[in-house]
Amino acid sequence: MRPYTGTVAVTGLNATDNPGPGVAVIRALRADPLFKGRIVGLAYDALDPGVYLPGLVDAAYMIPYPSAGRSAIFDRLAYIKQSVGLDVLIPTLDSELPAYLDQEATLRAMGIGTFLPSRAQYDQRAKARLDELRTEHGVSVPESAPLFEASELYSLRPSIGFPVVIKGVFYGAEICHTLDEAVTAFHQLAAKWGLPIIAQRYIPGEDLCVAAVGDGQGGLIGAVPMKKLMTTDKGKGWAGVTVQDGPLMAITRQVMRALKWRGPCEVEVLRDADGGYHLLEVNPRFPAWVDLSAGA
Repeated sequence: MRPYTGTVAVTGLNATDNPGPGVAVIRALRADPLFKGRIVGLAYDALDPGVYLPGLVDAAYMIPYPSAGRSAIFDRLAYIKQSVGLDVLIPTLDSELPAYLDQEATLRAMGIGTFLPSRAQYDQRAKARLDELRTEHGVSVPESAPLFEASELYSLRPSIGFPVVIKGVFYGAEICHTLDEAVTAFHQLAAKWGLPIIAQRYIPGEDLCVAAVGDGQGGLIGAVPMKKLMTTDKGKGWAGVTVQDGPLMAITRQVMRALKWRGPCEVEVLRDADGGYHLLEVNPRFPAWVDLSAGA
């Protein structure tokens, strides 16, 4: 294979106790001996640590927050393209992806390549719809329900029960043992990320993750599975080890077939005490630990 000499733009350069995937994606690219290109960091904050790490990016630019709208974002990309040249864009944050979905033709016309899911694929793997993978495709998923009002928590006990995991629509998850804890978590996550809030049956077990890339036809281009060894107080993986796990890869392939997923994703799975595997989430981008795939 010939070395790649293009210019790649990567977002998500925050690298604190709630790290974005951008720094890890760039490190993985830098680790590839065939990557001879340039990397442009796209930052939402002038203090994003990824901008200042020595040798990480060749250039860095501020970009508008997703709330500024697609027009502002694309105008900025056009300016950066004109200034330093962009061949590939890798967005790495859940909250920014909607601005780029189904815009492949527009970006291609600008000379920028992407490899992202369609809007339908993105919506189908949403936490609020994850239960459909269980009912329609036979994927083992803990029973869950989207909540739009805190009062809906009072009806959880007959169906999902306690303890329960309360999740934000983009980020955040709290294990709640009582109704009061669940109500508090609901309001905190709703204030930060909006609605719906997802209530999911809590199953004790071992957290496993897979960094995967789907081909858009139901196939799996590549995948690296890992087991979390240490997490931050926000539940983010801080240390882990690669694993060989046939059933974990089997449920990952099952998810790829069901979603016909295109592009990168993180498949989060729980292995219970009886050896059962349960899909917890499908995050629509590379995980923040993805440089483990290069290390492996």
